[in-house]
Amino acid sequence: MLDHVDALLKLPGSRLLFGGKALTGHSIPDSYGAIEPTAVFVPLEELLKKENFALCTREIFGPFQVVTEYSAQELDDVLGACERMNHHLTAAIVSNDIPFQQKVLGSTVNGTTYVGARARTTGAPQNHWFGPAGDPRGAGIGSPEAIKLVWSCHREVIQDTVIPENFVTPQQT
Repeated sequence: MLDHVDALLKLPGSRLLFGGKALTGHSIPDSYGAIEPTAVFVPLEELLKKENFALCTREIFGPFQVVTEYSAQELDDVLGACERMNHHLTAAIVSNDIPFQQKVLGSTVNGTTYVGARARTTGAPQNHWFGPAGDPRGAGIGSPEAIKLVWSCHREVIQDTVIPENFVTPQQT
């Protein structure tokens, strides 16, 4: 994972937002790549370049994310980038702007999409087959049957649009 961070940081305008270091003081085997939660900023114009796109959108199984920013005029470029990605597993639309939510939902094909002002996510598709009654001991993950059940089902959209009166937006970190 740290090699991936280093490769991203070679892109013009990219910068480390936080993390980027191996965890210390633990007994996790090195093969698991235990790193601090990490975010790397990559300018949208660099992310969209054909030669950088695969690097910037590579799926990493760890506490890692690529962050960018865009203007309202660049939204269609961002939606185009979403459609260029390979797997379309999960996504989150964190916004309280209903027309924006609807535009993004109508322009993307992710299997599970969390949407709302908080867009709380679990990081795992809600429609994965984890076995009878959700018991992983009977799971079929990776089996032909599980693949058929997971990837031939409907799109799952989890909305979080009703905000409790006492909800306070957390401080930005």
